[in-house]
Amino acid sequence: MEARILFVAPFASLAKLAEEVVLERFTNSANLIKVVKGDLQECIAIVKQAVEDGVEVIISRGGTATLIKNSVNIPTVHIQVTVMDVLRALRNCGEYPEKIGIAGFENVIYGCEDLATLLGITFVEIALKNEGEALEKITAAVQNGVELIIGDAISTKLAARVGVQGALIQSGKEAIYKAINEAELIARIRREEQEKSELLCTVIDTSVEGIIATDINDRITIFNPMAEKFFQVSHLEAIGNQLQAVIPQFSLQGNDDFTEKMADVQRISDKTLTIKHSQIKVKDEVIGSIYNFQHVSQLQQLEQNVRKKLHAKGLVAKTKMTDIVGSSSACSVLKRKATKYALTQSTILITGESGTGKEMLVQSIHNVSARANGPFVAVNCAAFPESLLESELFGYAEGAFTGAKKGGRQGLFELAHGGTLFLDEIGEMPLSLQSRLLRVLQEKAIMHLGGESVIPVDVRIIAATNQNLAQLIDEKNFRQDLYYRLNILRIHMPTLGERIEDIPLLAKEMIKKMNHINGKITGIHVEAREYLKQRDWPGNIRQLANTMERAMLLANGPTITKQDIIEAYDEKGESIGESDRGKSKTKDSLATVEYDTLLRVLGEEEYNYSRAAARLGIHRTTLWRKLNSKVAKK
Repeated sequence: MEARILFVAPFASLAKLAEEVVLERFTNSANLIKVVKGDLQECIAIVKQAVEDGVEVIISRGGTATLIKNSVNIPTVHIQVTVMDVLRALRNCGEYPEKIGIAGFENVIYGCEDLATLLGITFVEIALKNEGEALEKITAAVQNGVELIIGDAISTKLAARVGVQGALIQSGKEAIYKAINEAELIARIRREEQEKSELLCTVIDTSVEGIIATDINDRITIFNPMAEKFFQVSHLEAIGNQLQAVIPQFSLQGNDDFTEKMADVQRISDKTLTIKHSQIKVKDEVIGSIYNFQHVSQLQQLEQNVRKKLHAKGLVAKTKMTDIVGSSSACSVLKRKATKYALTQSTILITGESGTGKEMLVQSIHNVSARANGPFVAVNCAAFPESLLESELFGYAEGAFTGAKKGGRQGLFELAHGGTLFLDEIGEMPLSLQSRLLRVLQEKAIMHLGGESVIPVDVRIIAATNQNLAQLIDEKNFRQDLYYRLNILRIHMPTLGERIEDIPLLAKEMIKKMNHINGKITGIHVEAREYLKQRDWPGNIRQLANTMERAMLLANGPTITKQDIIEAYDEKGESIGESDRGKSKTKDSLATVEYDTLLRVLGEEEYNYSRAAARLGIHRTTLWRKLNSKVAKK
């Protein structure tokens, strides 16, 4: 780790003393403190290089400290000269005259008049503002009867030139210790403020809302990327200019409450935007404003998706264990393990690639369990924004937030009371909600958002993920304690590649279920079945189902042929899944086709991930993951 504090000593003895203090009192942070010797101009090059290397605070003394402070734009801590330092300098002189000059910058001579009274001598203060005036002032003092000059390194050198004795005021360990302590405090505060600033910038820049901040004079101070997209204006053009000048169509006129109650909908250019306004206050003094902009269609789509996903699931598990098709060893082990686990009340974690049928297995487990007559509630943790997911899981009290339903609302934990709650894509759950979920698992009780009372719940949790939770834990994106709470019983869903012998059975079952597509299809040719077993299925059962649906539409006769499967399988983009299996050139080329298709649809939807994902028939997070994994591979 690079040094964060640079100690610049004007003379060698001070450098040596500083090194001793660091070793004696700052053992744990010694590698963050660098001591160098350098006086005045000779140290500037060292200091500037250190600043480039990441030094955050500089410590020095006297004129050297003042020069450094004026040369670089980071905090400089002055080593304060104490009365003890002055006494040590006098003692080193042995006999000293009655009239003594004490020369140096303000931090050297400040308070010396009290010491003069105690010792019964006369101190002549020679205050220096810069090195250029030192010789003139010291010469004048000597001409007025000063016989001894004590002070900093500059002053003592010049004393010898004008023919009088000079005594260097050397800082003691206590002064050095105080200076380093102060520097560490400053460095820590600067680092904390920098982290807060970076966090704030990241939140603002990655927000799906347009964010504009203004000062008290309505001049723009923040203009995030989404605001650039909404208003087609670069932040370089916007920042520093009046909000009204940058967005002439935007107006606060006609709504007296808007400036205080943050609610408005406006038509700006060709977009209808919801606008939220908040005042920025410091100790009740208004210093500016923040405006949040969101496209109305985004809110409408979000609400529509939320309602659709919640009501489509219902509270009933439709799949039974006998509905899981397969006679392979992997499938048999899976069903046997699931049946035994279902008879317990323990939490189950189901892992496996996307498209392997995790939700079917969860519903089957519920229907085998003692909770089969209770509700089955499923929620996709990746389908909701954090604030909405929290209210859906735990419910909310009346008045918990603007727009909250009168009387409040039950959460999914309460709806699942006496039954099973299925948390799909648990790896996408925000960290803040992971903490609340862990508490529910421990306490078996929930509290409404904005509520004050604890509500007991009897719910069996089954979670599923297609992600590597251990890796998410290492990346600090998943709580380790929650992982161990969920991973009491574990079932891994095999891929189609691990249960190849089940593929013909699955294909036959799919033909039955999709009979409405082409009622003339009665079966599948043996060559077609063998061809299905030879292909890679990175999209697993979901990909196989898509292929069979197309094959049924393409088939001319009552039996699906190998050629029908070839044509259905080779349709562009179909053979691409979320698995990393398969190393053929065909797969690589199809991966490129898929990536290009995703980008094209995203562009057509004006980079609205929700609308693009809806068109593609995948989750918004899946779309994001596919695009980013492709970029990472490049």
